[in-house]
Amino acid sequence: MREKERMSELIARLNEASDVYYNGGQAIMTDHEWDAGFDELAALEAKTGVVLPGSPTNKAGAEAEGAKEAHEYPALSLNKSKDVAVLQKWAGDQEVRLSWKLDGLTLVLTYDGGKLSKVLTRGNGLIGKNITYLSGAVSGIPETIPCKDHIVVRGEATISYPDFEEINLSLPEGTEPYANPRNLAAGTLNLDNPDEVKARRVSFTAFTLVKGPDDRPLRNWGDRMQWLIGQGFSVVEYSFVYYADDLQDMIDLWTKRAASGQIETPVDGLVLVYEDTEYAKTLTVTGHHDNGAGMAFKWQDVTAETRLDHIEWSCGATCITPVAVFDPVELEGTSVSRASLHNITQMKKMGIGADKVTTLEVFKANMIIPQVASADAHGTAFTIPEKCPVCGHPAKVEGDGITTPEVLHCTNPDCAAKKLKKFARFVSKDGLDIDGLSEKKLADLVSGGYMHAVTDLLFMPTLYRHRGEITDFNGEYPLREREGWGESSVLNLVEAIEKAVSDVDMEHFLYAFSIPMCGHDVSRKLLSVWDAGALAARIHNLGNGWDQQCFFMEMQAIDGIGRAKADAFVSWFRDEKNFELFQDVLRMVHIRKDKRETAEETCKGLTFVITGSVHSFKNRAEFKAYVEAHGGKVAGSVSKNTDFLVSNETGTSSKSVKAEKLGIPVITEDAFISKF
Repeated sequence: MREKERMSELIARLNEASDVYYNGGQAIMTDHEWDAGFDELAALEAKTGVVLPGSPTNKAGAEAEGAKEAHEYPALSLNKSKDVAVLQKWAGDQEVRLSWKLDGLTLVLTYDGGKLSKVLTRGNGLIGKNITYLSGAVSGIPETIPCKDHIVVRGEATISYPDFEEINLSLPEGTEPYANPRNLAAGTLNLDNPDEVKARRVSFTAFTLVKGPDDRPLRNWGDRMQWLIGQGFSVVEYSFVYYADDLQDMIDLWTKRAASGQIETPVDGLVLVYEDTEYAKTLTVTGHHDNGAGMAFKWQDVTAETRLDHIEWSCGATCITPVAVFDPVELEGTSVSRASLHNITQMKKMGIGADKVTTLEVFKANMIIPQVASADAHGTAFTIPEKCPVCGHPAKVEGDGITTPEVLHCTNPDCAAKKLKKFARFVSKDGLDIDGLSEKKLADLVSGGYMHAVTDLLFMPTLYRHRGEITDFNGEYPLREREGWGESSVLNLVEAIEKAVSDVDMEHFLYAFSIPMCGHDVSRKLLSVWDAGALAARIHNLGNGWDQQCFFMEMQAIDGIGRAKADAFVSWFRDEKNFELFQDVLRMVHIRKDKRETAEETCKGLTFVITGSVHSFKNRAEFKAYVEAHGGKVAGSVSKNTDFLVSNETGTSSKSVKAEKLGIPVITEDAFISKF
């Protein structure tokens, strides 16, 4: 009887979390907790031989909110395992394909007569939400395809890690940041406004062809993916595996790539499918799992036990977040000593506190983000601050802990800590690139009362004048006993600031101000129309109330910007404080000549696609900036208009296969540098 009660309890908790997961709310449990609960439930069902109604072991997802519609072909979930031996047994003597398990929201696209006719979310696998009206706001969804037959395609809508961080930064004050890109993608596709969805840069990647062309049987999975590429889809990267014995080496290789942090698209495992799709059709369906559709490999979370040292309340741009600070442990090749606890509700569930010894189990979600899996807190209590730890104004808990998490907020709208993320972006390599100024050091300056705005940092005498009290570890000053604030460190920081402000390009300058929806891409597009001096003059007029409508119309007409981004840009400068800050900082820095006046146009008239990791450039974004500075264009997918595909990878990616099919040269990064 107790086993059935436990099963009922697990079903209720897991289904509640799934409803949030699939319908775009803020996560109420971690993936680690959900997987552990699911595994416990599955074990109890196997032991008792009973599967209770509503069990998530017999469901593909959650009911979709909004306009519902039945799937033509059920979108069943894959069986999963963390054991390679299980995957090898499943593969048997069949050839298989391995690909990423993308971590977003599954969508099903239907085409009739060569035109997109329907877009459904997966929902519970049988019924999804119709979001066809958002199709134009999601990149990678073709409105038309060459084939005129009835076609059904399944894929994943995702938001990249860089875009996720940028979007969290631009959330309205008082909004709890999204926990992960998947949660943000799901929440985005629950919005009604296509312009808002488009601004969040959701992209679609196809991972299977459900219903193919009538006149061309596609008996191999690889052929089906190539057919999708030929129809204009971006498909998930994949690799061929001839023998089951080779699976371990291939999985290890892909796992290492995921752990490297170079994969910008969120992934939470790998997928194996049979190459012979005719053979796959002969296999059975069990509950809501299609045994022939594939197997999911979920990475085994590498966990470590450690001692909680203290709870740090981190006051950020939107809320005051509890952070567990613990004895350093090695996880996935790096040392970890901090992990966000997200909100007060999460802390209460774990019973985490600081008045007794607490043991934490920590891991890296998707091998990237440090998380606390569980706590052995021995009934420990914790204290919620009554005042903001930075400005001292009253702090207020919002949320009931049931329908919405309990979140702590500073009530002071001008609290400097609310600007910390913006300060960090301002000094980052993508901003003014002030060497050695980490977010921790910024937090020290803010909490010490030395920095209220970025102008305090750039005004050298202020920092230099305070160097004595900053570095006096024996005094009664706010930064005593904090590492990294010796006399030489302060002098080095002053030098780094002087160097940074003496040479700034307008693209990075614009990015540094955290203007909503204005990243490097928008900055580059603006500078393709106006040079640095002309753009600064237009902004001066904009802030003074002149020509706002004219600038808005010109900006929204620029390819790739549009109405939402133009409106966000103009609105930011309408705010008097923002405009004055921009002008003040502009007077404190030297803007270098426009790139177009100094760079040779060696890439003029050429379109490149860059895929995989890079080594000579810092990242693909820097590579793209180089190409554009030299007159070229960088596209996201290979097409007949592509001149070169740049790839350092030796494996077969969908982009390299498509390039070969279209006769497009594939060159390495070194070859590009030599040639251009």
